Amino acid sequence: MDTTDEAEKSINAPTRTYVRDAKAMASTPADVKEYPNSFVFIIDMPGLKSGDIKVQVEDDKVLLISGERKREEEKEGAKYVRMERRVGKFMRKFVLPENANADVISAVCQEGVLTVTVEKLPPPEPKKPKTIEGLQQII
Repeated sequence: MDTTDEAEKSINAPTRTYVRDAKAMASTPADVKEYPNSFVFIIDMPGLKSGDIKVQVEDDKVLLISGERKREEEKEGAKYVRMERRVGKFMRKFVLPENANADVISAVCQEGVLTVTVEKLPPPEPKKPKTIEGLQQII
């Protein structure tokens, strides 16, 4: 096998971090609602405390919600017979709309549901026609 092909494959191969993040994003479903004055992002977070969840804004335009759900420590004498509940990293990224105000964001986690509210910017004032004063008449 040609070593050039192997080097090219390794350069183009996704990194472990990328693969892990892609899996985390795919397994973190969300609802997004638009209201007249805000955008609301809703994600189920069963069993997580607010300290386990991060809500951040990157570059004033990307809302990043992330964290990690850890497996409960096994008590002495207990062993898992079945493990189906998801554990590990979770993450979602949302590109905020142009009219989202990245400076006014609130997040509440209640009964296992995270609700992130991003306020909208007020609509721009309509531009008024500009009157030019002091028109001179040339004869």
